[in-house]
Amino acid sequence: MPERDDEEREFDIKWADGAVHKEPSARARMLAARWKENPPGPVPFRGEPEHTASRRSSSWVSTALVLGCVAAVIVFLGYVDFRPY
Repeated sequence: MPERDDEEREFDIKWADGAVHKEPSARARMLAARWKENPPGPVPFRGEPEHTASRRSSSWVSTALVLGCVAAVIVFLGYVDFRPY
């Protein structure tokens, strides 16, 4: 009996996927109703970033910090290697 249920379910899924008209999701219906009354304004594909200077400076600061940490680790390992026991 379970095999027959699986076959029926598979048939129902194929039948539903093959439907000509599919109902839109609740969000799509909500947005369509909202936009019918108050359509959205044009939006650029990719907007201009607001704080470009701070991003560039922060990336240089983080790069300098990482390189400084790497240099400190190299110096520390060299100090440990040459230390007399």
